[in-house]
Amino acid sequence: MVRIRVAVCGVIACALLAGTAPVQAHHSFAMFDTAAQVTLAGVVTSFEWTNPHAYIEMDVPDGRAGMKHWTIELGSTSILMRGGWKFNTLKKGDKVTAVVNPLRNGDPGSLLSRIDLPDGRALGNGGPPPAAGGGARGAARGGAAPAGTAPAK
Repeated sequence: MVRIRVAVCGVIACALLAGTAPVQAHHSFAMFDTAAQVTLAGVVTSFEWTNPHAYIEMDVPDGRAGMKHWTIELGSTSILMRGGWKFNTLKKGDKVTAVVNPLRNGDPGSLLSRIDLPDGRALGNGGPPPAAGGGARGAARGGAAPAGTAPAK
C-alpha cells in the first residue's frame, strides 16, 4: 500500500514538473525597450532560421571608422513565414536597413520591428511591417541613438 502511494505521488510530481518546462523555456521581451526605436543600416553577416526565434546578425558602421556587431531577434519561423519571410530571405552580404527596439541595457542587441530588404520589400516581425516613418518613438535611452545609428524617422 505504501509503495503504491509513493508511486502515485511520484507520477503526480513528474506530471506537474513536466507541465512547467515549456513556461520556463520561453523568455519575455521585457529586455527590449519597446518605447524606443533605432534605425540600423548595415550589412548582414548571418541569418539564422531557427526556433524558437530567428536571428539576424549584422555589422553597422559605428561612426569611428569601425563596425559594431548587432544581433536582432525575430519571432518564430512559423509566424515569420505568415508575414512573407523565407529561410533564404536574407543572405550574408545583404545591405539592409532595420528599425529595431534596442536592449534596455545598451548592448548591441534588439527586437526587429521592420526591415527594408535589398529588393525593396519591407517586412515586419511576422505580421505586416509598420509603415515607414510610422510608429517610431524617438532615439534610444538618453535621447541619443547609439553610435552608428539614427532614430527611426
